[in-house]
Amino acid sequence: MSPRGSIASRLWKSRAPLLRAAYYFFLAGAIVALGYVTYVVVDAQAYQAIEEAKLPELRLTHGPRVVAEGEVIGEIQIPRLDLKAIVVQGESPKLLRRAVGHVLKTALPGEPGNVALAGHRDSFFRPLKDIQLGDAITIQTPDGEFQYQVESKEVVLPSDTQVLRPSGQNTLTLVTCFPFYYVGAAPNRFIVRARQIGGLPAPSPIAEAPLRF
Repeated sequence: MSPRGSIASRLWKSRAPLLRAAYYFFLAGAIVALGYVTYVVVDAQAYQAIEEAKLPELRLTHGPRVVAEGEVIGEIQIPRLDLKAIVVQGESPKLLRRAVGHVLKTALPGEPGNVALAGHRDSFFRPLKDIQLGDAITIQTPDGEFQYQVESKEVVLPSDTQVLRPSGQNTLTLVTCFPFYYVGAAPNRFIVRARQIGGLPAPSPIAEAPLRF
């Protein structure tokens, strides 16, 4: 063996323990990350299944009700995209991990105004990347079934809260992060606006809320 080869061999042997330690460190990190992702997916699927099973009982309730944060409001469906998800009150990270969230201080389905719903781009609202004008959206609640038709889609900054304002019609606004396949915290928001088919009373003014998701 040449002197150069001997030196390289000694360097490799001296670094081998460090390399092995790094290997096991990153392997452990990958296993933990995979385990967490699996837990999040399974937890969300279990929550959706449990709450969907409760919907028939929920629809038996009548009259006005106060919806507390975290409480199930109903279910959103976009048949062409095969999108179906439970909708809950609020948009905290924990809630959005399990369901689509109703943005606080916007109208509830069945009320006049702009109903705003938020969902993660990498879970429940991923199908929105294929949304088309004219698509039908249904929201089922204890107060009835509400039909909407998609009228527009756009990309805005997170600070643009105008999308949450009520318009002259009763509307539904869906919000998710954009780009859909962006790595890390996405810089923009993807907005879908739909018009309710079959009107309700004229909307009343509703306070703006920040786009936090």
